[in-house]
Amino acid sequence: MSFFKNKHRLHDPVWHVQVAMLVALILQLTLPDKFSVGTRYIIPAIEALLLLALSFTTPKERIFRSLARRVNVLLLIIITSIANAYALVRVTDQLLQSHISNGRELILTAVNIYLTNMIIFGLWYWEMDGGGPGERHRLQHYELDFAFPQQQNEELSHPAWRPTFIDYLYTSSTNAMAFSPTDTMPLTRRAKILMLLQSMISLIAIALVAAREAIVREPRAFS
Repeated sequence: MSFFKNKHRLHDPVWHVQVAMLVALILQLTLPDKFSVGTRYIIPAIEALLLLALSFTTPKERIFRSLARRVNVLLLIIITSIANAYALVRVTDQLLQSHISNGRELILTAVNIYLTNMIIFGLWYWEMDGGGPGERHRLQHYELDFAFPQQQNEELSHPAWRPTFIDYLYTSSTNAMAFSPTDTMPLTRRAKILMLLQSMISLIAIALVAAREAIVREPRAFS
């Protein structure tokens, strides 16, 4: 299948972003209402409209500069980030209460937040690096926020290689799991701050699961 071939792409496929965001939407819809802003349907409905609009605001040509697409994507990322941050605050508050009525629900919510966090920061990195996908293809030389292995060693890739959303999603996932950069290095301060913020959120989400397990095993120590 062509999807699994490691080939050079002349453009950054927008459907990769749409599929990832669709997964994030599904994750948000599975959250209980008490961990959502309003009800669980309000934010996903707004995100779905912005996701649909992305198909129309993204120019079809490989090289583009589009303010409408930029605003569209930033709104989508910001709204999703706020919703996930709100869920993290709510589940943390629930865990810190002396009486926990539904520990399984809290664990599943923490895992949900952790997975959604990977997608959100993959989007942040994708849109931030070098000014976004349009600028990365428009400019032959652009300021790197992230240094991928292919950019550090030309023998590893096509001469005109540019990262796509999948590369940023991978970077986000490894940062969430390792709490540090792996093969892709942050070069700018804003990239480092974003990676630090993602690691902190991931650590808190994992710590919630660990803390819940500790409470179940030693309830007297936390009473």
